[in-house]
Amino acid sequence: QVQLVESGGGVVQTGDSLKLSCAGSGRTVRHYAMGWFRQAPGLGRELVAAISAIGGSTFYIDSVKGRFTISRDGPYIMSTLQMENLKPEDTAVYYCAATARPRDYTSPITDGNDYDWWGRGTQVTVTV
Repeated sequence: QVQLVESGGGVVQTGDSLKLSCAGSGRTVRHYAMGWFRQAPGLGRELVAAISAIGGSTFYIDSVKGRFTISRDGPYIMSTLQMENLKPEDTAVYYCAATARPRDYTSPITDGNDYDWWGRGTQVTVTV
């Protein structure tokens, strides 16, 4: 079993930056695909960014391209989401997810159903 814990959320103003971190524990394997999702009040969960298990290939939704950067710490269950130029529409609970059984080790996993482990989330609030 893997436990994921997110940190780094908070209340910021439009245009500010935040760095979210995700750390996992409980299991050690060589490669994990990881992703960051978010859920705003009244809306469904959406993928924000994902990174492949091998090679560091990334995916971003259009609304965060050029502003957010996902990274991972080698073979460990650790990921960061650097968020720049935040906007009020970025307000949401952000969740980290991971899987050690990606369908494709060299491509980012974009389907939330393909992740095995999830954190409890960290709140990001961007004020006008």
